[in-house]
Amino acid sequence: MKITAQEEYGLRILLQIARCQDKEGMNIPDLSEAEGLSTAYVAKLTRILRITGYIDSTPGYKGGYVLSKPATEININQVLKALGGSLFSKDFCGSYPGTHSLCTNSLDCTIRSLWQMIQLSVDQVLDQVTLNDLIGSEHGSTQLLNSMIEQTHKSIK
Repeated sequence: MKITAQEEYGLRILLQIARCQDKEGMNIPDLSEAEGLSTAYVAKLTRILRITGYIDSTPGYKGGYVLSKPATEININQVLKALGGSLFSKDFCGSYPGTHSLCTNSLDCTIRSLWQMIQLSVDQVLDQVTLNDLIGSEHGSTQLLNSMIEQTHKSIK
């Protein structure tokens, strides 16, 4: 399981837009320069973020991209799923049947239980994080995420 480049860069682009103080937002060349990405790749990512409702484009010569809603209302779990999907989805097992048309473990799979548990844990943490939580410094977001993890551990006990 890996975080894809599209998820990482898409989230970074969204953070750049969220941090922007200009009411016109940030345009593709500015985003490209800020993140060290090609303009074509930034265009692809902004298109995904626009289609999925996280950003809007501003009109005009100086136009760019702005958040479509407040950063406090943008859930990181949903953003990552829009950019790349879940770590584990129900379709996963159908994609890896081996040489058979159906997986030999499709009826009784202990591994599937593990992947589902990991996905549930990831969802529980990421559902608590908003874009606003990531706008500040790394130190601030680390403290916030550590407190979330502590709360999760307390609720499990």
